[in-house]
Amino acid sequence: MILLLSLMNDIWVEKYRPKNLAEVVGHHEIVERLTAYAKAKNIPHLLFAGPAGTGKTTCAIAIAKEIFGETWKQNFQELNASDERGINVVRGKIKDFARTAPLGDVGFKIIFLDEADALTADAQAALRRTLEKYSHICRFILSANYSSRIIEPIQSRCAVFRFKPLNEEDVKTYIKRITENENIEITSDGLDAITFIARGDLRKAVNALQVAASVSKKIDAETLYMTTATAKPEEVKDLLSTALKGDFLTARRKLDDLFITYGLSGEDIINQLHQTIYDIAIPEEKRMMLIEKMGETDFRLIEGANERIQLEALLAQFALVGKTLRF
Repeated sequence: MILLLSLMNDIWVEKYRPKNLAEVVGHHEIVERLTAYAKAKNIPHLLFAGPAGTGKTTCAIAIAKEIFGETWKQNFQELNASDERGINVVRGKIKDFARTAPLGDVGFKIIFLDEADALTADAQAALRRTLEKYSHICRFILSANYSSRIIEPIQSRCAVFRFKPLNEEDVKTYIKRITENENIEITSDGLDAITFIARGDLRKAVNALQVAASVSKKIDAETLYMTTATAKPEEVKDLLSTALKGDFLTARRKLDDLFITYGLSGEDIINQLHQTIYDIAIPEEKRMMLIEKMGETDFRLIEGANERIQLEALLAQFALVGKTLRF
């Protein structure tokens, strides 16, 4: 317990957040463009779009530090649109900060609006006018997981940067740097496991590493899978293969193990099955049928259907498809 408390005092995601654009992991083309803005001490309105944990917030903070230097905190306002989604946040907090004069000689301030795709349509319509009216003393950086949820008039006023999931090598390099600084040993299979768990989300990888480090100073794949409630890929593959062989009862018992041993939800299991389906040697036509069945089950789970019944029904569908295959 003492080890756990001492490790969790520092949140490693924040502790190892890059201090400048040069330290940002991956996204070389994006970093190059942002660095050019920083050198010119001028930026347009920006829209950062992409999956969670890929560096959108990090880049926003890094460019603010490089433009403003020591006064970056006074000239940088971070708001999370998912906390307050309505038009009042645009008319209140955002407009109040945007209309005040900046500090220093740069000539503008930055408002970073995280999860901007959570803003209501009315709030986005109000924001559109704010972007224009105060652009002489304020620049906006909008962050969104889904750029399609940002109205077109706002997108047309911003330079759009699209972030993609980080590749495995970038994640491994970053994780190795943390383990060296924290005097933690991580095995090669542990590195492979953490990239599988993260799926390009660096924040998820760092959090998984910190939780595993609270259990053991030597981190291997077994520790990571257990502490992150993630089933081993080989176990999911075994479940899928067993179902496709038509052994429904055995597959059902393996499904129970995933529910009980790892505490996985139905959606977690669907996601891991979807990852594993591409590792099974079956005809493409059958693979497409299985993916269609998984999509239908996933939709039913989101709508509130019983997880156990739906997943057992999915295994039954796999068994029926498997009868047409030769193993």
